[in-house]
Amino acid sequence: MSDPADSGSPGDPAAEAGALLALPYAPPDETVAYGPHPSQVVDRYLPGRRGRNAGARVALLHGGFWREAYDRRHLAPCARALAELGFEVALVEYRRVGGGGGWPESFLDVRRAVGGDGAAAGLVVGHSAGGHLALLLAAAGVAPVVALAPVADLALADELGLSGGAVREFLGGAACASADPMAWLPLRAPARLLHGARDTEVPVTLSRRFAGAAGAPLRVLSGVGHYALITPGAGAFGALVAVLGHSRR
Repeated sequence: MSDPADSGSPGDPAAEAGALLALPYAPPDETVAYGPHPSQVVDRYLPGRRGRNAGARVALLHGGFWREAYDRRHLAPCARALAELGFEVALVEYRRVGGGGGWPESFLDVRRAVGGDGAAAGLVVGHSAGGHLALLLAAAGVAPVVALAPVADLALADELGLSGGAVREFLGGAACASADPMAWLPLRAPARLLHGARDTEVPVTLSRRFAGAAGAPLRVLSGVGHYALITPGAGAFGALVAVLGHSRR
């Protein structure tokens, strides 16, 4: 099920990335480990007192095509902004390709962080490669999910050669179906998808195919690329906040 594309002014994907990376780093209130590896940690952002979201818990899974070069820091401003709206936020790090991760280690890490000992809980929000991991969590029934520009169809992502063959790097020779959210259907927990119509990093076709197969709600934002959804102050970030509120009901 897909919502019609929203109206909006066209955006520049490169400008979106620049706007996100220009935001100052927002340090967490505390960092806790959920395993012995340096990447097995969760940054906690404690909630502010305003808004109807007080008491709601959100776990954030960052993207970066599962590669070690990209860590959770670029989602720190998003985590802080959600905390200021009343959410209790857990920004999850996980092992990545080139740092002990890949398939299945990256997924096992986020499942442990979200499903174990309260390190993270409630709603899981994943962006890009983090959206892929989030959809697997929904398929496994671990938690309800909001997936932002997710790599939702690994077979198609591999066929398109996204990010210079990132899918094959992630799989490390494993069968694609074993890690593909499309092969895990039907979902055992609710999932909602948000995707920019102008996304050139992860084309919206991937979300359309997954949403159609899973019967999951998909909202496509016209004039939006890959990064605005996780950039506080961008119009698309407001769409994320609205979906989070809806997903709590």
